[in-house]
Amino acid sequence: MTRRIALSVLALVAALLVLAVVPLGISMSDRESDAFRGQTAATARAIAAAAEEQLSDHRSDADAAEQLSAAAARGGCAQVFDAHGAEVLSTPCRAVLPPGVLAQVLGSGRQQSVPRDGRLTLAVPIGDSLPPSGALVFSRSTDDLNDRLITIWSWLGLCGLGALGASVLVAVRLARWVGRPLADLDTAAGRLGEGDLEARAAVPQGPPEVRRLAATFNAMAARTENLVHGHRAVIADVSHQLRTPLTALRLRLDLLSADAEDDTTTQELARAQHEVARLSRLVDGLLAVARAENAVPRPAPVAVDEVIADRIGAWQPVAEERGVRLTAGGPGWLTAQLAVGDLEQVLDNLLANALEAVPDGGLVTIETGREPGRGEVLLSVVDNGPGMDDAAREHAFRRFDAGRPNGTGLGLAIVHRLVTANGGRVALEPTPGGGLTALLRLPAGPAASRGSRRERRAPRAGAAPPG
Repeated sequence: MTRRIALSVLALVAALLVLAVVPLGISMSDRESDAFRGQTAATARAIAAAAEEQLSDHRSDADAAEQLSAAAARGGCAQVFDAHGAEVLSTPCRAVLPPGVLAQVLGSGRQQSVPRDGRLTLAVPIGDSLPPSGALVFSRSTDDLNDRLITIWSWLGLCGLGALGASVLVAVRLARWVGRPLADLDTAAGRLGEGDLEARAAVPQGPPEVRRLAATFNAMAARTENLVHGHRAVIADVSHQLRTPLTALRLRLDLLSADAEDDTTTQELARAQHEVARLSRLVDGLLAVARAENAVPRPAPVAVDEVIADRIGAWQPVAEERGVRLTAGGPGWLTAQLAVGDLEQVLDNLLANALEAVPDGGLVTIETGREPGRGEVLLSVVDNGPGMDDAAREHAFRRFDAGRPNGTGLGLAIVHRLVTANGGRVALEPTPGGGLTALLRLPAGPAASRGSRRERRAPRAGAAPPG
């Protein structure tokens, strides 16, 4: 922004200088040219007046010769011709006229001006009668005029450059005065967006509008910090307040179940224990969704194949216990750009849902690939369970809408939140032949060698622990 402001001011000043200096230079050049032609014509008329006394009045040519000598001393060239075109007097240098010009002057009595070869040549009639008594041809070099014009344009150019240099200083200071506070404000906004709730914009200088904007931003950041901290405190309080009575209720039900004497009471207590366990999972899922919504991801390169191998190893005992085959396939060395720990949590939730859905002897496969030309990593969790109809898939990522009879309906909501927060996409599709496929499109990260990879782990929430 600073550069754009400076360039805009410089462009405006440069345009104003061109509009002011160029017409002024043209005007001064025309004035100098007119003055040069006027001086040349005055000298020619003075010489012609002195020659008229010789040609018309038949007096001595002393005055005319003196005028010619003075003109020659100043670098001029002159020739005096009589009415028949015969040369009467001349300077050592001779003026050159195009053919026929002298005859036109002697015939019409009108002055002729011929600029040629760096000289201004005038053909002036001698006398007021018609035809004239003769003609004077006077030539003068334009070097003096050219030097004055060069001087004029040089001074104008220097003045323009000086003004442009001053405008550069003013533009840079103005741009920094406006741009630096905005850059500080942008930095503070970036830090706040990355999760630094204590980020504030320090703008002691700059335009009043920018200072007011910074003050408004700081007030907004402080309010956001208070709201987030308050929300987190509420989550912590809810977690503590709900888990404690649920634990106590579970213990009381266990005691009652141990003392039950008839089968009917035992069955009712078992159903109550099952609902309490489901309620506990629901509380844990709500807390996991809240944490996922409050978290601000900081993407980093994640080795997809290593994470998949790790999670398959963790869930393999659960799959074997239920008689489900758990496999993986696809190219290795894929790297996704995700927050550390998010892919593990996503896979845990998807595997938990898939293992719960497939029947004994079923199959759950994790497939990976690369989207050509889009810079995305494809990851699919495919099962051959009962699947979902179109309406269920449409509402699957909403809270409580995707739950199974014994579930909480929050696992896919957490998956959707984590994937989209990292810039990816997730969709549910029917598996050919029956079942459900969770297709994830994750931002691709830079390629990395195995030797440069270091395994990272972060706490996971929202999925049932394996085993």
